[in-house]
Formats: sequence, structure tokens, C-alpha cells
Amino acid sequence: MSRPPLPPFTAETAAQKARMAEDAWNSRDPQKVALAYTPDSVWRNRAEFIQGRDAIAAFLTRKWSRELDYRLIKEVWAHEGNRIAVRFAYEWRDDSGQWFRSYGTENWEFDEAGLMARRIASINDLPIAESDRRYHWPLGRRPDDHPSLSDLGL
Repeated sequence: MSRPPLPPFTAETAAQKARMAEDAWNSRDPQKVALAYTPDSVWRNRAEFIQGRDAIAAFLTRKWSRELDYRLIKEVWAHEGNRIAVRFAYEWRDDSGQWFRSYGTENWEFDEAGLMARRIASINDLPIAESDRRYHWPLGRRPDDHPSLSDLGL
């Protein structure tokens, strides 16, 4: 299975790969998201270590059952060869109605078929008031005309 764009990445193809990842995660469909990773993909997400598509799908199912009304923006920080570094911020609320903005960075490494073989994520959560939210698009894909992280000063 091939998942273009393929490495080595240019600025354009790295940005395309980041947007594809953002769109998939904004779908909140764990099975769909898991297909972007190699069958034996290795993750570090915060302090949790995950390996394989089934574990990734299970992790994402748990994540999105806790992180409600999830909306994410990713932006390429750097790229070289088969690696891309992104920064991101997402907004979500818990079941008590408390809103959060989670900030982080991810380091991605891809195989020759364009599947992500490694994902290393560092994330911090900031409680915010509902009035401080900046992501107001309908659940799903971020509209093309919505400001980027840089445009929002994040």
C-alpha cells in the first residue's frame, strides 16, 4: 500500500502530508487514521508507548471518547528526507464542559511507501474559558480559509 506524497519531502509535499494528517485526525475516525501508519508503527504520545495499527486505533478511540468536540490544526516546522516535524494545537472539552487547548510537537518518520513508521509527540494542555476558543468551524475538516496556527498567533 502506498500513501503519497512519498519521501523525500519538499516543503510543498511536507505541508501536504501535514494537512492530510490534520484532516484525518479531525475526522475522529480511529480506523481511518490508523491506516496512515505502518502495521508495526511505533508511537510515543506523552508518556504512553504504542505499537501497531490496532493499538493506535484503540488509543484514538479512548482519546476521542474523552476529548470531545476535538478540532486540530497542524503546521510543518521542518522536514528533511523521510522526516517531518510539525507543531500543532487542538481544542477540546471534557465531559464536564471544561475547554482545553493542547499544544505540542510531533516528529514523524515515514517508510518508502509514505506510511508513518514512527511518531513521537510531546503535548501540554491548557485549560481555557469557552470564550477563549479560536476554533469554531463545524466538526470535521478545517475550512481552507480558516487561519493557520501562525495566523492565530499560536
